[in-house]
Amino acid sequence: MSFLMKAAATVHKITHKVPVRHLNLLEFQSKDLLQKYGVAIQQFKVLDNSKADADVVKSFECPEYVVKAQILAGGRGKGTFDNGFKGGVHITSDKSEVLSLSHKMIGNRLITKQTPKSGILVNKVMVARSVNITRETYLCILLDREHMGPVLIASPAGGMDIEAVAEETPEKIKTVPLNIDKPIPEATLIEVAKFLEFKGDAVKRCADEIQKLYTLFKAVDAVQIEINPLAETDKGEVISVDAKLNFDDNAQFRQKDIFNMDITEEESDPREVEASKYNLNYVAMDGNIGCLVNGAGLAMATMDIIKLNGGEPANFLDVGGGVKEDQVAKAFEILTSDPKVKGILVNVFGGIVNCATIANGIVAASKKLKLNVPLVVRLEGTNVNQAREILKNSGLPIQTASDLDDAAHKAVAALN
Repeated sequence: MSFLMKAAATVHKITHKVPVRHLNLLEFQSKDLLQKYGVAIQQFKVLDNSKADADVVKSFECPEYVVKAQILAGGRGKGTFDNGFKGGVHITSDKSEVLSLSHKMIGNRLITKQTPKSGILVNKVMVARSVNITRETYLCILLDREHMGPVLIASPAGGMDIEAVAEETPEKIKTVPLNIDKPIPEATLIEVAKFLEFKGDAVKRCADEIQKLYTLFKAVDAVQIEINPLAETDKGEVISVDAKLNFDDNAQFRQKDIFNMDITEEESDPREVEASKYNLNYVAMDGNIGCLVNGAGLAMATMDIIKLNGGEPANFLDVGGGVKEDQVAKAFEILTSDPKVKGILVNVFGGIVNCATIANGIVAASKKLKLNVPLVVRLEGTNVNQAREILKNSGLPIQTASDLDDAAHKAVAALN
């Protein structure tokens, strides 16, 4: 499958999680942003267990309500709260039930297939007008390397995994390169709307919605806006029912209002948040060997070889290319803050990274933290001989390895 379709996928299924720090918005925040740019959405309100909730619900008249817990995780509808209440998404036509449902959600932890085992605390609930959807389509605008600019991806098969649609029925996928400096031409908008199988007056309504979404895409420095589904209702409305927005982290300086909405720190592992402050990427896992690496590919290879040697990674921390000694020290501090870590494996290939810098950082961190778990280091590349001398002369019980397999074998053996 092409990079383009993978980037457009609703759900990214990868064997190992490689972190890149992105802005994260809750569903109601994304809807609010769409609404500000004139995109048609369901009417909604937000509840937070405050005294104002009763008045908010009282003034919100709908034939039917959708009550949704707001967390950064999928599978909410099939989730379970730590108080035993089932389902993070409920539909009711009884207004008196809305507050009751919100009280069972807010202040409790929702556990889904995408959350940690302990779940995520729900602080807010979105109450939206339920719409009678007659047809679901898919629309995505994203920056694509292959096209060196924005592209529009459309499919009449909405509400589904777009990767599966692309693989099984590629004729149902339409890709249109866009000009970043100009609006989408009217003829292109109509062509896409018809491809999405809108008929009659709905064709023009769909075209207008697509143009508004592209205006939003450019205005907020988005790298992806995915609408799944872009739905048609029994009243002929064309509505963005569910939206996923990703933003360019480099645009934070001019999108301060949007980035100030980020709730990542509220829901992330504290170690992950701490690592990001030092331009490090941290991911927690379930084993007992902490891994310090440089580069996502090397991280995955390291974890694979640890497993092949009978071990399990407890976490990995990617220090990237321009790492300094103080970052290495912080990396060790974060790795060892995990009580599951019983040994550490350092696997660094010095291309941009100076191996001597890594070695000095390792020695300084080990002494400062009074490291008391086995440490295996495999370094290769720039100034590797100098780095090996630094480790050898440190007076610390650091095991060095000749290659990655040797390093993994020694790290696993050190725990047995």
